[in-house]
Amino acid sequence: MLDDFMVRAALAGIGVSLAAAPLGCFVVWRRMAYFGDATAHAAMLGVALSLTLSTPIFAGVLLISLLMAVTVSMLSGRNYAMDTLLGVMAHSALAVGLVAVSFLDGIRIDLMAYLFGDILAVGRNDLAVIWGGTLLVLIMVGYRWSSILLATLSPDLALASGISPRREQLILTVALAIVVAVAIKVVGVLLIAALLIIPAATARPFSRTPEVMAGIAALIGILANTGGLFASYQLDSPTGPTIVCVLAGLFLLLNTLKPLWQKTEALFVRIIPSRTPEPPSLKEASKD
Repeated sequence: MLDDFMVRAALAGIGVSLAAAPLGCFVVWRRMAYFGDATAHAAMLGVALSLTLSTPIFAGVLLISLLMAVTVSMLSGRNYAMDTLLGVMAHSALAVGLVAVSFLDGIRIDLMAYLFGDILAVGRNDLAVIWGGTLLVLIMVGYRWSSILLATLSPDLALASGISPRREQLILTVALAIVVAVAIKVVGVLLIAALLIIPAATARPFSRTPEVMAGIAALIGILANTGGLFASYQLDSPTGPTIVCVLAGLFLLLNTLKPLWQKTEALFVRIIPSRTPEPPSLKEASKD
């Protein structure tokens, strides 16, 4: 069954969606969308490093993404605003990576595959790496879910409870680096942030609890990946950008339908009043 490239691509998209969903929720809650973008852009430097040392792409991307995540965490709160710092580091890392790749002699690479993904070329080894990284991220985030959530909602309350917000942020950034490393094959360096942010942003208006939001985001990511994959196959369009287009379409559709659903629900509440049992009359009570 895994000899079918479409099946492998679908399994890869599902794996990345499951890993990106809970992390995307924290990215939205913490308003750190630019952080995910910076980590993803740094992955291009990891590709150049891997090609230079003849090591697996996953190892180089993971190493550089971890270095970027740790560096940003250490430099946060210094003299520069966070968005300025992330902007400088993100674009600098992407530019250095692209220049470094251009200097590699005797190595022919498809930059488009790294920039926008090449999910249709996912092999058995890639699938094992993606699902291994997904399971690792889910275990990390699931084990520390309550602590990371508390540190996200109220750092002061987390400190009072004996939880270090900086430690939880470091765990979150490490998990984010792993997702970037496994997602580069699916949507590429430039579109990884979309896979993190759009499903979570789409699920937010429909969620009453953080766990429900993560579950809905995972479902939206899976639908977009499989739908974008088959749409790309039918339309002969680039797969990674097509997946993001489907995500954007779901975001617009669901956020448009949300107010309509609220109005319809309110209308039904007015038309169909709630039926409450009437108290028994004195006559009926005397019979008892």
